[in-house]
Amino acid sequence: MITGPQLRAARALLGIDQRELARLAGLSPQTVQRMEACPGSVRAVVDSLEKVVTALADAGVEMIAEGAPSQGTGRGVRLVERKAAGDGR
Repeated sequence: MITGPQLRAARALLGIDQRELARLAGLSPQTVQRMEACPGSVRAVVDSLEKVVTALADAGVEMIAEGAPSQGTGRGVRLVERKAAGDGR
């Protein structure tokens, strides 16, 4: 699943704001704002989520699911979850 922070990071990589992502995806800025406000997995209408992911892909951003390998080439970033102190993992 795609997370709100992941969507914000994707926009940052492209240097665009929520309004521009909404335009690229054919959605309202409020829809993008609600998606990005989700602290975890984005809860949205599947069609809207697909539009955002497609718009980001068309702009050159590969969305990588947790634990999945990257399918693309080029530069990028991935957030690595840190072990909590005393976690033992």
